[in-house]
Amino acid sequence: MAAAGWYHRDISQVVAEELLAKAGRDGSFLVRDSESVKGAYALCLLFQRHVYTYRILPDDEGLLSVQTIQGIQAKCFRTLPDLIGAYQHPNNGLATPLLHPVHRPRPDEDSDGEDARGWGHTVPCPGAPPSSRTHIPQQLHQRLQEQLHSSPASDFMGFMAEYLTHHAPDLEALCHGHPQLRHLSTALATACRALHSEIDFTLAGLETLARVFDPPVSPRGPAREQVMPPCCSKIIHPPLQGFLSSDPDLELLLSKISAVNHLLSSLEKKVLKSLQETVTRHNLALPSVAVAPLPAARPLAVQNFEVKVGKSQRAALTVDVGSGTVTISKRGSSSPEEVIPQDKILQLIKYQSVQSKVRLVCARENQKSLSRDFIFPNARKREAFCQLLQLMKIQHSNLDEPEIISVYVGTWNMGSAPPPRSLASWLTSRGLGRTQDETTACIPHDIYVIGTQENSLGDREWVEFLCASLKTLMAIDYRVVALQCLWSIKIVVLVKPEHQRRISHVHTSSVKTGIANTLGNKGAVGVSFLFNGTSFGFINCHLASGSEKTHRRNQNYSDILHSLALGDKRLGGFDLTLRFTHLFWFGDLNYRLDMDVQVGPCRCQAGDRVGTGAWGVTVPSLAQDILSHIVRKEFQALLAVDQLSLEREKNKVFLRFSEGDISFPPTYRYERGTRDTYVWQKSKPTGMRINVPSWCDRILWKSHPETHVVCNSYGCTDDIVTSDHSPVFATFEVGVTSQFVPKEAPGSSPEALACIEWESIEVILKTTSRSKCYIEFHSYCLEEVQRSGENTFQNCDIPGFLKLGWSSKHLPVLNPILPDLEYLGDQHLLLSFKGVESCESYGECCLALRSAIGTTAQQFETFLFHRGEETGSVRGWMRVRVPRGRSGTRERLYEWISFEEEEDAEPAAEPPMCPKPPPQRLRSRPRSLPEPASDYTNPAYFIFEGVP
Repeated sequence: MAAAGWYHRDISQVVAEELLAKAGRDGSFLVRDSESVKGAYALCLLFQRHVYTYRILPDDEGLLSVQTIQGIQAKCFRTLPDLIGAYQHPNNGLATPLLHPVHRPRPDEDSDGEDARGWGHTVPCPGAPPSSRTHIPQQLHQRLQEQLHSSPASDFMGFMAEYLTHHAPDLEALCHGHPQLRHLSTALATACRALHSEIDFTLAGLETLARVFDPPVSPRGPAREQVMPPCCSKIIHPPLQGFLSSDPDLELLLSKISAVNHLLSSLEKKVLKSLQETVTRHNLALPSVAVAPLPAARPLAVQNFEVKVGKSQRAALTVDVGSGTVTISKRGSSSPEEVIPQDKILQLIKYQSVQSKVRLVCARENQKSLSRDFIFPNARKREAFCQLLQLMKIQHSNLDEPEIISVYVGTWNMGSAPPPRSLASWLTSRGLGRTQDETTACIPHDIYVIGTQENSLGDREWVEFLCASLKTLMAIDYRVVALQCLWSIKIVVLVKPEHQRRISHVHTSSVKTGIANTLGNKGAVGVSFLFNGTSFGFINCHLASGSEKTHRRNQNYSDILHSLALGDKRLGGFDLTLRFTHLFWFGDLNYRLDMDVQVGPCRCQAGDRVGTGAWGVTVPSLAQDILSHIVRKEFQALLAVDQLSLEREKNKVFLRFSEGDISFPPTYRYERGTRDTYVWQKSKPTGMRINVPSWCDRILWKSHPETHVVCNSYGCTDDIVTSDHSPVFATFEVGVTSQFVPKEAPGSSPEALACIEWESIEVILKTTSRSKCYIEFHSYCLEEVQRSGENTFQNCDIPGFLKLGWSSKHLPVLNPILPDLEYLGDQHLLLSFKGVESCESYGECCLALRSAIGTTAQQFETFLFHRGEETGSVRGWMRVRVPRGRSGTRERLYEWISFEEEEDAEPAAEPPMCPKPPPQRLRSRPRSLPEPASDYTNPAYFIFEGVP
């Protein structure tokens, strides 16, 4: 048995339960890979509307058996089909015999030939003897990937991969003694058809260049030697002559390639000889190349801001970052200038009701704090002023390690075209949308993360180009932290030289999601590292294209989440989005506007009159409506049908991620060479495709609760026109932690321990299982992983949900390795809820310790995630006790800037000793679901797709 329909490979537990629920019959079953033990399997069986999961474990000899209770002898089998066959009979210890196999779904192939997860290929059943016919294509695919790991020729490789998959006719012919391989010859001729015109063009240019450097020929001298063999002469390499004799096109192509080879090998010598003769003949001396001195780091210039004070009085604010002062000069007033040192600025309050207004709270000698309100010309100027004051605080602090850093993230689909000579607008966040003010645009960021797709440049060439661009703009030699490539998908991480020592535990990974998940023309690359004590993850992806392939893109996202190996290996069982303090996900996500627009062969631009395109062809009113919204910057009307927004609202992808407000036009698909015209049609091998202008290129992020991350800009350039995509950028202000050094040395006094105590934990899981569960507690503040007892309360009264509860007696008291409040305020706990029988996770979550520090228990509520899906919700009561003498804390640099909802609210006279954490921001509840009831057992409390 070479394949089994009931074997579903690495699908998740949630997907397995959904398939069994659709089957609906008692005795329905399937087998999937185990999530907890490598090389093991999970047998999922439906009985009386509940799913029972049994682990199938291999022993040292490779024999398979269903895990049993201790003391009961297990039955062993050589292959998985043998085991399944034996348990199809009754009285074998299962809830019911295996009666009805649930087969893998077979979604239709999309228009590019990319099936949903490679279902079109035979899936070998584990333990069954492999078929030689299916084994050979797998080996060939593997060799193709090894040889072409970073090849940008994705279309050609996709075509060759199809041949490797379906090479049986040539294999049959070879078995019958016919070595011509006619199908390969035909495939190569078809794939190389476009080469003829390219080589003809190249040959013509090389001939011209060669003639330029030929020595002059006397009219009476001998005829000039031919520089190349004629293209019409069919020069065939002997080993290939018999193989390719059946196709004259390939013979001609080889002749042309031979001519190119001859020209290239002789041209360099000819040019060198000609130039040497010119130097000798004219007595020329080659000038020495002067080495330009390295640019010095540019000091930040003093910046001035025009503001309003009070109702009508105008003033000027002068910010001198170098000297650490802010000067206030009132226009038309006889009062002298007021100079405020940075250490006297206690608080900066941004008003949310008035986006251009800020309040400055300063300390005065022998007086209470004094507050001043300033109104800037616009919100961008206010943000620039706040960023300069933040930078001033950082530069004049006495801290050895930074508490806040700036991170730049950029993504660009380069369209397989070389970049322009300057990337200044992209790297300085200038263009359209929420952009940097000119006063802060050239302030260098601490970390630059550049993601590209369809990048035809070599790896080294691209990195050197980026470093040179940043050096020109910022006068800093940035250091390369990591480069990870998958064919033409690349990610580069660069840091300031002074931060290089702070970077550790660098990991890189890539995932292919192209044809049958074996080709890297689509997929993702990722980098993760620690910046002192803060973990970062960055993922650059290129998802499936096509307006109709939303489901395929969602599947790409799920495959990347499951397969990308980043972060601490000890957290490998957790959802990828929970393994990092800050995770940034960006790239050409390829989600489109969900509109069915049919247009003729035309280009549509902003200046067209209603009803016609740039070529005078009639344009439907829907297309004109889209362009009108873009011209008037009415982006919300278009974002209402943005596929990514809709899928996020359905909780299909990017659960609990954040994205900046989109205030820039769609970044795809422009006519190359301009940003005024969108091209609506694209020719594909399968026919003509309509491309509605869309926000394909996006940047999202997800951070642990009660951490500091602020998006300062999110936009696209308007002057880089080499690709049909516009580059997109986002900048972030991110709080970071460093190695904590306690004031009291260990052992200097009797050790007082902090403790994390639980009063109760309740959880509701989206599952049809009745399994007992336990909780695993992971944290860097714990010496080792801790585990709870089994749940003490359980019911499944609500169909499709399992409610569990733990009392304080069955929950461990956790003792952090350090008891200091300042240390514990930065720590987090990762919780994983696992089944007792399967040891597989039903969901994971992250809890911050900061808000639970105190003498009374604090309530927490959050969501559970597993493999990118929302699988439940958890709430409970916890308390973090800190011993006396270890309760000291200080204000962080990023905590002195706050937000104020109401203008009338007065700030505190003094900054608080222990600042309150910022509120956790959750994405709003989808409008399609009812408001949650107050009863915790009501499934409507949870955000699940399709829950009534």
